[in-house]
Amino acid sequence: MALSTDHRPSAPQRVQAALSAAGVATRIEEFPSSTRTAQEAADAVGTSLGQIVKSLVFLGGGVPILALVSGANRLDPSRLGALTGLEIGKADADAVRRATGYSIGGVPPTGFPAPIPTFVDRDLLQYDVVWAAAGTPRHVFPIAPQDLVRITGGRVVQLATDQG
Repeated sequence: MALSTDHRPSAPQRVQAALSAAGVATRIEEFPSSTRTAQEAADAVGTSLGQIVKSLVFLGGGVPILALVSGANRLDPSRLGALTGLEIGKADADAVRRATGYSIGGVPPTGFPAPIPTFVDRDLLQYDVVWAAAGTPRHVFPIAPQDLVRITGGRVVQLATDQG
């Protein structure tokens, strides 16, 4: 009797497939150290904190909502609520995995089992290149912000809290 072997693609392979299917030519990079937090990712990549894309999953009326936020910014949940017309709550780890297929700390902006309404922090658009998670806490990829908006179908909005 032959043993069954799981041949599902890895998380980074699933992200790469989604990027390729969307016409984005980029390479996923793996780092020996963690890229789980925005600061860790910026340090690993050697870029500014603002160029890191934080993929934050919220629930609005029980429906997952994705906010892609510059690593330099804090998201204002009341702004997200005003944009969606829903009461916003942060998704727990199980809800994030159910909605995206990925664990917190490695959630990419694309490659989900089903589309998720997405909002993109306008501050990301000031950069030529931003870096997003690629399925694990050690994998990231570079992408032009305009491509990020295109492949996610994201709505560009101000998500950050007012500074100062």
